Amino acid sequence: MPRSEPPGGAPTPFLVLTELFLPTKGGTAVSFDDDFRRLGGKEIHVVTADVPGAAEFDRTHPNTIHRLRLRRISWLRPESLLMYAKLFARAAALAASRPFAAIFAGRVLPEGLVAWAVARLRRRPVLVYAHGEELTNWGRGRKFALMCFVFRHADTVLSNSDFTRDTLVDLLGVDARRIAVVYPTVDENRFRPGLSGDGLRAKLGLAPNERLVLSVGRLQRRKGFDSVIRVLPRLRELGVGAHYALIGIGDDAAYLAQLAQAEGVAERVHLLGHVAYDELPLWYAACDVFAMPNRDIAGDTEGFGLVFLEAAAAGKPSVSGIAGGTGSAIVHGSTGLRVDGERLDELAEALRQLLGDPEAAWRMGMNGRRRVLENFTHQRRVDQLRALALRGRDSGPAAKVLESQSPMS
Repeated sequence: MPRSEPPGGAPTPFLVLTELFLPTKGGTAVSFDDDFRRLGGKEIHVVTADVPGAAEFDRTHPNTIHRLRLRRISWLRPESLLMYAKLFARAAALAASRPFAAIFAGRVLPEGLVAWAVARLRRRPVLVYAHGEELTNWGRGRKFALMCFVFRHADTVLSNSDFTRDTLVDLLGVDARRIAVVYPTVDENRFRPGLSGDGLRAKLGLAPNERLVLSVGRLQRRKGFDSVIRVLPRLRELGVGAHYALIGIGDDAAYLAQLAQAEGVAERVHLLGHVAYDELPLWYAACDVFAMPNRDIAGDTEGFGLVFLEAAAAGKPSVSGIAGGTGSAIVHGSTGLRVDGERLDELAEALRQLLGDPEAAWRMGMNGRRRVLENFTHQRRVDQLRALALRGRDSGPAAKVLESQSPMS
């Protein structure tokens, strides 16, 4: 994976605190790994959790990785107290011995609070990622108050979508000048049109005239995967024979399997669990439409939806919900369709439109591919991150650094 050198070619040292990092599974861990291996080499120090497979993974990693046993202790109050202490001790020691230009925090808690404390001790800027779901999902108690403190006092908040930025301002009272929208990105070479998914379609037993809907994500109720299962009988009534492949693990696995049985579509629903890294792009190639009709459940919502960019890069249209920040990932009517995730009739009609009109679906897929190439590449993101981390040297507020680079403008 290529590195992005800063202007002048001199490597810039950064300190990174993130519990989520490869080989931990999940899109957030993948995104952090990609950000910092592209930002630099061994001068980037990442403090993260020790997980199975870490030693082998770290052996060839371009960054310097520091692993800690980060776990919550049930009898401690708070349960995460030991995590905070370990993170602070290691981060403070590293910051005292190396001239880091800035400190990145993968999440607001616990990493953001620790990063803020260390950054103030060493008089360095701190940048905290905001993902969206944490903003509305933590109630209004002590944890919420602590989150507000960290976001309000960070030098830069890295928002993953316009929705997340607006929530930071409207709900948490964060100064908009401290917020920079840095959109997620996708590997446009890994996910691309032209790959063959014929073998996977045959493996599922699809007939030539049958369509395939794909979903990828943690099996959580807010993702709306149950809604896709519920509309399969309606699609069949509308003359659209469709199978549904769902990639992901999570608490809803048994519920979704039972729902498929209850709806009489178990033979058309394929719960694939976790799939191999190299196989995932082939599943996008195999599908006709990607769907994740997300919805808001008691404040738990989708901050952006990286999977929509993966589908777009692969040249496939998507159907999303209107809740959360999916409007930054999908342009309704151009790269896909956004529907009310609570309305099964809207979801069924959107899927019918795309599955029943392959030419229109292809056009939307190609529009999505072009949008990814123009706005959501790794090089664009890493340039943004570096500019924000170093902005104190030669520029003004975070919101002004990349104002002209927004793909939503």
